[in-house]
Amino acid sequence: MTGSGARSIYIASAEGDTGKSTVALGVLALLAATGGRVGVFRPISRAGAGERDYILDLLLQFTSVEIAYEDCIGVTYDDVHTDPDGAIADIVARFHTVADQCDNVLVIGSDYTDIASPSELSYNARIAANLSAPIILVVKALDREPAEVRAVAEMLMNDIKGSHASTVGIVANRCAPSALTGVVNALRDTGVRAWALPEEPLLTAPTMAELQRALGATLYSGDKDLLDREALDVMVGGMTVEHILERLSESMVVIAPADRSDVLLSLVNANAAEGFPRLSGIIMNGGLHPHPMIDALVKGLRPTLPILTSEHGTYETARTAANTRGRMSAGSARKIDAALALMERHVSATELVDELNLHVPEVVTPQMFEYQLMAQAQSDVKHIVLPEGGDDRILRATDRLLRRRVAKLTLLGHPESVRRRANELGIDLSEVDVIDPATSELVDEFADVYTELRRHKGMTRDEALERVRDESYFGTLMLHTGRVDGMVSGAVHTTAQTIRPAFEIIKTVPGVSTVSSVFFMCLADKVLTYGDCAVVPDPTAEELADIAISSASTASAFGIDARVAMLSYSTGGSGSGKDVEKVAAATELVRDRAPELLVEGPIQYDAAIEPSVAVTKMPDSPVAGRATVLIFPDLNTGNNTYKAVQRSAGAIAIGPVLQGLNKPMNDLSRGALVSDIVNTVAITAIQAQQNMLVERSRDDGGQA
Repeated sequence: MTGSGARSIYIASAEGDTGKSTVALGVLALLAATGGRVGVFRPISRAGAGERDYILDLLLQFTSVEIAYEDCIGVTYDDVHTDPDGAIADIVARFHTVADQCDNVLVIGSDYTDIASPSELSYNARIAANLSAPIILVVKALDREPAEVRAVAEMLMNDIKGSHASTVGIVANRCAPSALTGVVNALRDTGVRAWALPEEPLLTAPTMAELQRALGATLYSGDKDLLDREALDVMVGGMTVEHILERLSESMVVIAPADRSDVLLSLVNANAAEGFPRLSGIIMNGGLHPHPMIDALVKGLRPTLPILTSEHGTYETARTAANTRGRMSAGSARKIDAALALMERHVSATELVDELNLHVPEVVTPQMFEYQLMAQAQSDVKHIVLPEGGDDRILRATDRLLRRRVAKLTLLGHPESVRRRANELGIDLSEVDVIDPATSELVDEFADVYTELRRHKGMTRDEALERVRDESYFGTLMLHTGRVDGMVSGAVHTTAQTIRPAFEIIKTVPGVSTVSSVFFMCLADKVLTYGDCAVVPDPTAEELADIAISSASTASAFGIDARVAMLSYSTGGSGSGKDVEKVAAATELVRDRAPELLVEGPIQYDAAIEPSVAVTKMPDSPVAGRATVLIFPDLNTGNNTYKAVQRSAGAIAIGPVLQGLNKPMNDLSRGALVSDIVNTVAITAIQAQQNMLVERSRDDGGQA
């Protein structure tokens, strides 16, 4: 038993290539989303001196407790071979080091290596029994009929039972898509919960970088950023050019000797031409290099397609490429998203939580908050426009958002250029509208709308025609006219370029005259809302009250129980001065305008969030020591504080989230990461859901 009381779950399989890491990643994401301190443990690791366990490295990204990599490993395979019983004793002792720091622990079993007798699965089951960890059994369904999958599962469950462990669920992985229902129905006879995941070629496909390493190849030409694209198929280009071209498929890698100049040039041009599949790369084998004139021609064409040169002959190059299996490692963003999407679509989170009987502490971790963002956005998919469609980060975020089914998307930009770059990155935009504001048929309509909106400012239609062709204005008008539900911009544009159209077109919510922002500060065990840290430099008392009311509303929309602290350098009546008086006045305005809100101010930061300080300074306050929404007196204080907490406390800062606008629009940092864009789109989609609820409420009230 785990002395700490932590619950654990063991992921095990009995053969190779089951996709166990896909299941482990999905279960771990669910554990982290459930709350509390979630850790991971690898009882037997293949990694040796100077080599890290890539599966453990991958999973550590998704834990919600900081535990050193070395502490998350039990023993090595050599230890197991030398002394199997002693290895189990060591595993149990090292496991408790992790479990003592966690509420829930995911244990991922060994890779299939035929350890010795008893079988590897039986040995994993012995470990699970010693850890009191029920097993989720992963079986491979590829090339097996449903009845055969069930027979395999039943045999393995008997092995597990014979080692005094228990099976809590079965995941049949790598099923033919048409066989999913049949496999699940067959597994119901086993007496435990069962789920089935379809085969996803992307998860086992090697990237061009992995092929480069396997072949010891060098990059001859092309964009090195495209080396992370997966190769879904391999072809040896040994035939004539026309027959090679007719056999090309999406994301294929073609192998050909460098002295086949006709093949090289044809493939480079076909990859850039409309109507041909986009390749993942070309491998020139045989240790040859193109003729100097062909070399000059290729370099003059400047293809982005990665072209590798290998010293191996055709047979060895083709054999190595065909046998190289892609790894889902810590940097495999597309594989990670594909794995999480598979689990989300095919495994019931409710069923899994019920079966695992998890600890669900009343804390909110960063992983939990981000999971809730995704889940809430997925529950009612909204349409979001991204005006900066030509940026690689936007395209990569689009890929993640589509795989996770977080939002419907429209990109702005030159359609041919955007789609070409997406194809180069291996991103499917078939479900995405790409609109060029310069040539769109909506320009005339938008010019009329904008002219009318700004007529009082002297706007002419000719000026409006020019203005609405700007991506920010065009996207804002799409939002204003109801063609989309929200907008996210700022990866390329400045904050002013993003927000100015909103001020002119979207305007503010009735009763709120101030557009402001919040950051969600995800600490180790809770999420706080900070406002305003990005928009209003020196708010008046009235603006500060607007910010507080808007911030409380935003917090509530994202599941945070709003308790508002109006921050100052003084708590209660202990200090004086115009800055304190401003905060005191703002606090009274909040109480007048939103009497249902719990608000306290002026109050110092420590008294707002730390119960022991609150007992001394404001013992009778329902907010002091428990504040969740912290309102800063000015932008200087707010911006510096959120950055200090982010860097010093290791908090994840999600935002800025704009508030006070009639419709949801959010601004990105120009240094935004792909994950920042994904989170901001999810937040915008949730704001759009809330807007729809408010509008329905108004309509119902009007009818009443």
